[in-house]
Amino acid sequence: MSHYKGMNASTLEAEYNLTKRRGADSFAKVAEGWSQRSEAYRKTTNAQVDIAYGDGARDKLDYFYSGNPNGPLIMYIHGGYWQRGDKSMYSFIAEPFINHGVSVAVVNYSLTPSVRMGEIPPQIRKAIAWCFQNNRALKFEKSQFHLSGHSAGGHLGAMMMATNWPAYDKQLPIDLIRSALLISGVYELEPIVHTSLNEGPNMDIPEAIAESPSFIPLLTNAPQLIVYGGGETDEFHRQSIDYANKFRTAERTIELYEVPDVDHYDELDRLADDDSSFFEKALTLITGN
Repeated sequence: MSHYKGMNASTLEAEYNLTKRRGADSFAKVAEGWSQRSEAYRKTTNAQVDIAYGDGARDKLDYFYSGNPNGPLIMYIHGGYWQRGDKSMYSFIAEPFINHGVSVAVVNYSLTPSVRMGEIPPQIRKAIAWCFQNNRALKFEKSQFHLSGHSAGGHLGAMMMATNWPAYDKQLPIDLIRSALLISGVYELEPIVHTSLNEGPNMDIPEAIAESPSFIPLLTNAPQLIVYGGGETDEFHRQSIDYANKFRTAERTIELYEVPDVDHYDELDRLADDDSSFFEKALTLITGN
């Protein structure tokens, strides 16, 4: 029985269940490595940990100041299929950006099943608004607010690009976000409904469609870099390519970039490497240099 674009549940599971694809033991080692690297990095920096951007238990972010009070900020949104993950694993992402004068905020948000999918994007909006409005305390240039997310975080980042910021808060500009680095995002959520990954979100098809950024008009022409790993599944390639092709216009630059020879997880190690072509492209997106 076909469930989505001619694919049955078994095929969709193989395309989207990336931990199973890599092997649970292998992914556990990746996660442990990220956590250890992040903990070590926090000890060497003046990181501000668990800053509250709201009243919720997970309304927290970690902030890494570049030392450049007039420099840009990039906010990073972690993945985990909206049901797992924590900002503490991803401090290592900040290191190369800090080395190049870009401050970094790594944000947490509530996870399913404790909340519905539709309750998560408003949390990210709250975090963005809080950082923007507290730019002087955080010491970054508010006109240089950039956004990044990986996997589920890519989905949430794309939702932010479709946000009407003045409607959310009349003091916020429509072009609040100056660029987006979206890495292996899920821009159409319907295929997830037919997999075991829906255990946490527990979406039905109408909810999945409503929370899919591919079906929500963008409200900004800010440039986007849409990234996927060369070793990822066909569906992750398709999702990124379809999103970029749908929203690219003469006025809106949306560049596709395939990180060669990496899967869904190893691409983050490339991003965190100052010497990688991936990091160079990300830095150029933010600084223009």
